[in-house]
Amino acid sequence: MTQIDPVELTAQLIRCPSVTPKEAGAIKLLEDMLSQHGFHCTRISRGGIENLFARWGSGKTGRSFGFNGHTDVVPVGDLEKWTFDPFGAEIEDGFMYGRGAVDMKSAVAAFVAAAVDFVNETPPEGSVVITVTGDEEGDADHGTVAILDWMSEQGERIDHCLVGEPTCPEHLGEMIKVGRRGSMTAVITATGVQGHSAYPHRAKNPLPALAKLIDRLASHELDKGTEHFDPSTLAVTSIDTGNLANNVIPAKAKAVVNIRFNDRFTSKQLGIWLKQEAERISTETDIEISVETKVSGESFLTPPGELSSLVGRAIKNELGITPEMSTTGGTSDARFVKNVCQVVEFGLVGKTMHSVDERVDISQIYHLKSIYMRILKDYFAS
Repeated sequence: MTQIDPVELTAQLIRCPSVTPKEAGAIKLLEDMLSQHGFHCTRISRGGIENLFARWGSGKTGRSFGFNGHTDVVPVGDLEKWTFDPFGAEIEDGFMYGRGAVDMKSAVAAFVAAAVDFVNETPPEGSVVITVTGDEEGDADHGTVAILDWMSEQGERIDHCLVGEPTCPEHLGEMIKVGRRGSMTAVITATGVQGHSAYPHRAKNPLPALAKLIDRLASHELDKGTEHFDPSTLAVTSIDTGNLANNVIPAKAKAVVNIRFNDRFTSKQLGIWLKQEAERISTETDIEISVETKVSGESFLTPPGELSSLVGRAIKNELGITPEMSTTGGTSDARFVKNVCQVVEFGLVGKTMHSVDERVDISQIYHLKSIYMRILKDYFAS
């Protein structure tokens, strides 16, 4: 049987303009291909988002290995700055250009091609599962979360999973993600009394209180890092009053901070700390201060072991590189998958993701497929 060309599949996916949350034919393309090769496919639709669950094997006997990825992409930005059509999948000098080329349609194409070829050539005693979402770049409320909810309802399982997000800073194979820091955002609102700047004693200015609190938060060292994680960080991302007049003391001011935290903290602990600091400044200044938090994900770690060793050996055998086990970077859908099974991430070099002229080295797509293929062979042979 003819093998699946992951480069051609990547091109087909890039030509689907699936800017989040649009499906634009990308999920259907994968559904049709996997169905033709013996995968039982289920379309999971929730909140206007299209997702795909595909399983080869009964799911009742043997081990189950899963791949997770997304076909939605970020907007292209300023179209005039692109050298190539962002949805044209054009090739020049060994690179394929297009939105999603790196993040992460190439990896989806690579693991779909590897899975199809593997089950066709050496049908395993077990199951291979493909989960693909159209809601990773958006709010992520109805993407991988919806797939996992459906799996729980249907009694479906994955024993181990690989997420194909870009993980390598400079060279393919140099890094596996075995965990991620948690992420939370806090909106801090200080409320006083509006007044004329010529008569400040008649007003109650919220800005000095907010500035004092923000300085206190930004200058605080949360921790020095843990065994597997870098130090937690707090970044001030916005301070705003909406005040267009220079002679008016505003009644209200807001600030936004984002915290990336390691496994020393939970979001609940950090939320309590933020509110305690706000209450302290509020008491000192007689300014009402409220804190509202939104959690994108908790920190997690898949301790180095069977899964990371499996992936690391496959990379070493295919590329001659021993990868670093890392927890750096932002969030990914692995933060949801970790609730049902061990999960690691491995994918392409991410230097051009989300940028103008996003592009992928075509040779890396073939290498990535080979690595994913070896992972499957070694997993089911063990």
